[in-house]
Amino acid sequence: MKKRLFTPGPTPVPESVMLRMAEPIIHHRHPEFSELFTRVCENLQYVFQTAHEVLTLTSSGTGAMEAVVCNVHSPGETAVYVNGGKFGERWGEILRAYGVNAVEVRVEWGDSVLPGQIQSALEQHPNARAVYLTHSETSTGAATDVKEIAKVVRERKDVLTIVDGITAVGALELRMDEWGIDCVVTGSQKGLMIPPGLAFVAVSPRAWESINSSRCPRYYFDLRAARKALGSNDTPWTPAISLLTGLDAALAMICREGIEQVWARHARLATALRSATKALGLQILAKEPSNALTAIRIPESIDSKKFSTFLKKTYGITAAGGQGALAGKIIRISHLGYYDELDMIAVISAIEMALTGCGFAFERGAGIRAAQESFLRHSP
Repeated sequence: MKKRLFTPGPTPVPESVMLRMAEPIIHHRHPEFSELFTRVCENLQYVFQTAHEVLTLTSSGTGAMEAVVCNVHSPGETAVYVNGGKFGERWGEILRAYGVNAVEVRVEWGDSVLPGQIQSALEQHPNARAVYLTHSETSTGAATDVKEIAKVVRERKDVLTIVDGITAVGALELRMDEWGIDCVVTGSQKGLMIPPGLAFVAVSPRAWESINSSRCPRYYFDLRAARKALGSNDTPWTPAISLLTGLDAALAMICREGIEQVWARHARLATALRSATKALGLQILAKEPSNALTAIRIPESIDSKKFSTFLKKTYGITAAGGQGALAGKIIRISHLGYYDELDMIAVISAIEMALTGCGFAFERGAGIRAAQESFLRHSP
C-alpha cells in the first residue's frame, strides 16, 4: 500500500529535496556553506516578503515562538495574545513562563478574532508591549486577518505585532513589510516542505529596538547572536546542515513557482476540498477557514476511531485528529506544501470510501464531482 501523508505538519517532502539531503554533508564553517546559507536567507526574505533579517534556528516552530518572547520582552511587561486554539493558547503559556503579564483575548475554537476585539484589549491595557496572533490556527483550521489587525496595532506606535505563521508561511498571503508586522515565525515541516528541525524568525527594525533593550535571560535563542553571525553568512551555533541543504532546494521550487502562484495554488486546493466536504453533507469547523488545512467535523453518527482506521489502515491516508476538547470530533486534512489537484482528489475519494465503510449515508461520488468542478472553475 502506498502511504499518503495529509497532516498539517510534517508535510510531504518533494523527492528532489530528499535527494539533495542525501548528498554528502558539508562543513558549516567553510565557504560552500556560506554560499548556500546566503542563498537560503535571501529566498526566505522573498517568502516572508520582507527586506529585513530572517533568522534561522535549529529547533521546532515552538522554539521560534519562545525565542521571540524571551528576546522581545522584559519580565513584568504586558502582552495581549489570542487564544482561539491550541497554538494561540501556547503563546500565553510561553509569555507567562517568562514573567510577562499575558492578557488573553479568547475566541471560540474555530472562530477568528476580529480587529475590534484587539482594539478593545489594547484600550483596556494601554501598557501592552505586543499583540500575539496565530495566522493559521493549526488545531482548528481557522485563519486570522493579520493584515487588518496589524493596522489596528500600528495605531499605537510602541506596540509590536507578532505572528505565528507556522502553518501560514508559504500557504496564505503574507506581506510582512507592507502590512507592518514586526515578527513572524514559522517551522520547516510545513509550507517549506522539509522535515522538522528548523525554525525561522523574521524581525522588523521596531522589534530589534525591543530586543536590544530586553532584560530577559537568553543564550541559545539569543537573536542578537543570530543576527551578528548572519552578518558573516553564518550561524552562531552548529546548524542542521542537511536540513538547510534540503531547504535550499525547496525554496528554489517556491521561487520558480512564484510566491503569489503558491498562495493561489493553496487557495485552489482548499476551495476544492471545502466544496467536496459540503457536497458530502459534512461540516467545516472554522468559520473563516485557512487555506493551509481543513478541519472537518466527524458526524456524530459514526465512530471517529473507526473512520480514522479506515483511512489509515485500508487506504493509506494519514490525517490529523482533533486536539484538546476537539479530540475525536474533527479530522484535519492538509493541503499545505507539496500537494496538487490530484492529491485532493485522492484524499476525497478515500474519505468517501471510509464514510461508506462506517455506514454514513451520502451520495457517492458527490465529493469528487464537487472538487473536480471547483478545479475546472478555478484553473490557473
